[in-house]
Amino acid sequence: MDVTDAPDRSRYEVHQDGKLLGFAEYVRREGVVTFTHTEVFPEAQGMGAASELARVSLDEARSRGERVRPLCPYYARWIERHPDYQDLVVEGRSLKHP
Repeated sequence: MDVTDAPDRSRYEVHQDGKLLGFAEYVRREGVVTFTHTEVFPEAQGMGAASELARVSLDEARSRGERVRPLCPYYARWIERHPDYQDLVVEGRSLKHP
């Protein structure tokens, strides 16, 4: 799987063999990347596409020195399960989602 940033669409995309499997939408402003929505198409469910989106996009945010606001419930849960990414979360942002 390949994950790439598509800044003209404000989203990260995950592809396999040239086929779009899903995406994670974001807003990038003043050193903070706010992840708002993640979608993986039905035919790609269970392949790890969403996890790959999260890992690559968060690694890229870290390398750019950016912080993260996980408004997307998937991102919030993913960060909860991967404590080594919790330092990226903007202070005051609870990771708990209903």
